[in-house]
Amino acid sequence: MARMTITKHVNAAPAAVFERAADFANCPKFIRGITRVEMLTDGPVRVGTRFKETRVVFKREAAEEMEVTVFTPPDRYALACESCGCRYYSEFTFTPSGGGTDVRMTFEATPLSRFARVMSILMRPMLKAALKACEQDLDDLKTAVESQREGATRVA
Repeated sequence: MARMTITKHVNAAPAAVFERAADFANCPKFIRGITRVEMLTDGPVRVGTRFKETRVVFKREAAEEMEVTVFTPPDRYALACESCGCRYYSEFTFTPSGGGTDVRMTFEATPLSRFARVMSILMRPMLKAALKACEQDLDDLKTAVESQREGATRVA
């Protein structure tokens, strides 16, 4: 199993950061690595919500069907999917800190087949690229939330 954790501080309240991060349908507007999101479940986001996320991976588009497995605003949500013989799990937590929010993303990839286990060993060098992409996603979230907050402050 491969696992990585990234933490990013955002200068906004947890509820505001959570709301933006869990707005899956609009993620392509502020996370540059995501090119499209197709919501597969109607209604508000909740446990069981499914969507197809298309992003650029190693200069090629790749689409995965994600499912929300945990949804407890404004504290935490988790997404899961299975693809290419692996189970992928991403958990996001939003913790008040220093007048803002610490966003922690934990990503796990668990091989489910013998082939996937062998490939996971061979693909370890690519984890650095995956880590960089996850860091960029959190940087994009931070920029989107903080610029929205600054705009709201100037208008008031």
